[in-house]
Amino acid sequence: MDIQTVDVDFSEFNLDSVKAVRSVRLIPAQCGVDMGDGSERGEYVGQDYILGRMGRPMRRINIMYTYYPLDPEWPSRASEAHPDMEVHGQWDYPYDDYFTYGGGIGGSADSETFKQMQDIRRHGSDVTLTLTVDCKVGDEHLIKIAEDLRHYGRINIRINHECTGDWFTHNRRYSYAEVGAFFARFARILSEHAPNVKKILCAGLCLADSEKLEYEDEFKDAYKEADIWSNDSYLGLHYGWPFDVCDKGGTTYTVSNVSRYFGELRRGYERMVAITGQTDKKLVASEINTDGDITGPAVQGEAVKRFADTVEKEENSWFGGFSIYQFRDRGRLGLEVEDPNDKTNGIPQPLMSVVKEIIDRPYFSAGFDAGDEQTQKTDIPMRWGGSEDADGVELELSLERLPVFFDVTFDKEDVDKSLMLCLEGRWFHKAPGVRTIDLMPAFWNDRFEPVEPGDKPMLRLFATPEDGINPETDAEDWDVNYRTVLHALPRLHIKYEPVDMVG
Repeated sequence: MDIQTVDVDFSEFNLDSVKAVRSVRLIPAQCGVDMGDGSERGEYVGQDYILGRMGRPMRRINIMYTYYPLDPEWPSRASEAHPDMEVHGQWDYPYDDYFTYGGGIGGSADSETFKQMQDIRRHGSDVTLTLTVDCKVGDEHLIKIAEDLRHYGRINIRINHECTGDWFTHNRRYSYAEVGAFFARFARILSEHAPNVKKILCAGLCLADSEKLEYEDEFKDAYKEADIWSNDSYLGLHYGWPFDVCDKGGTTYTVSNVSRYFGELRRGYERMVAITGQTDKKLVASEINTDGDITGPAVQGEAVKRFADTVEKEENSWFGGFSIYQFRDRGRLGLEVEDPNDKTNGIPQPLMSVVKEIIDRPYFSAGFDAGDEQTQKTDIPMRWGGSEDADGVELELSLERLPVFFDVTFDKEDVDKSLMLCLEGRWFHKAPGVRTIDLMPAFWNDRFEPVEPGDKPMLRLFATPEDGINPETDAEDWDVNYRTVLHALPRLHIKYEPVDMVG
């Protein structure tokens, strides 16, 4: 018998354990933590799996795509279009070997790009789209991309990232001045046609001993058009992967110093303010990690932890967050290593426990702001503005002791909703079509040891977009705020003793 489909007898469920019902608002962490999911080094991993592993949504999930529609190989992925091409580095293909962007002119709303974005948003995270784009494409292409992104809430886009380097196609085909001018052109089009999209400029913004940033004259307009400034810089990276083995004394890896790196980020931010006069923007680290190819997996997370410690200690208002690259990796940059025997499977690494500890700290976790106690138990208004801004409902519970069973069942009218539930700091997703969710994992840790509930356990519910997109409505803010109504509070099924014991 499937409890998701049977006609549940609600007389067996009650709200006796609910002591108060309040409105609740999801508010930003002091510093956000994001994560990459898929790139040239790994496949996209579904958000149900990541949520189960991490225990809570990330602030943002970064997906990486490329758009070179004027090339004859398009829309094939570069490595698939040239399977026999002799390459000596990851970036030797005619264009970047990311998955190809499924939108734009001639694209499809049913492509994998948009399915991933919808998956991310249903599971309580916001999207960052990293997109490398041919600087030669006309405005009509960029307008179509802007129209593609209009329905995806508070989405960020990284346009031609790492653009002061020399490895990506945009830097091999065009001058730094041309790449900077393209960013500014695309950013202005997005501001006009998709004002919900924030533009990230990733342009080598660490400032070491020099007075000026790399190519700052070429990127001045881009600095001003960007909403967020960014830097990609790894604490340790084997950039020769997968074409050589990382060995001591080799020339294809680099390591950094945590405190020096953070100081260079600060000086980069200060230089940006001096150049632009803009003080309302933040700097983020859009890709950061330590490569296990260099350190080995056992101590891989140590530098990442020290970086998080430094961020938390400094309490800098200018630093807007960092993104761990990436969840699952074919090399040793992931929280999981892709299983070479089964590409759909991941092998967890010690780094995962380090990142989980970081995102569970209050400084790096979204908070909750509860309203007054309310008597309204039906037709409760819900608003999803994003992973750091949402209005939901909070149930204050009274539990006798550690439960043996704890699940929630929703009213038939709410079955098609997409909901995020948080109990004792552990998050769960209720997909459309699902009626009952087992919340018992909130009461044990990663080693399956029991965790006693707090004095006043809170069950918090938020409604994410059912289709992963914001439908266009008459509301002025439809593109950033999704609204729905929860018809009834869920029924709680709580038991403190086993039904029976096996003799």
